[in-house]
Amino acid sequence: MDWKLELVPVPVSDVDGAKTFYVEKVGFHADHDHQVHEGLRFVQLTPPGSACSIVMGTGITEMAPGSQRGLQIVVDDVALARRELIAHGVDASDVDVQPWGSFVTFADPDGNTWALQQLPAR
Repeated sequence: MDWKLELVPVPVSDVDGAKTFYVEKVGFHADHDHQVHEGLRFVQLTPPGSACSIVMGTGITEMAPGSQRGLQIVVDDVALARRELIAHGVDASDVDVQPWGSFVTFADPDGNTWALQQLPAR
């Protein structure tokens, strides 16, 4: 039986601002934005090519805004991904080359942190 991780909550203080950041600056696809009722807004965003999405909104999680740490996305070319983030106004780290991969990190406006990883050649 397969177990597939498909949705990860990201706690934010400003849903519209976070949605704009992830879609316009990071390049995620906006899948859904639905106000279910007054206490529940569901915003689902997906990184390009990913089977796993993030969800944010109101009534989604009890985590404090900015408390999600170390979400990781694998990319083919971390240097290119870094250039694209910087071109869209995202404060991305320098490329950190390690034996297990090359990494670039960034944070959203609330401080939720992300790492982009380019796997080493096999």
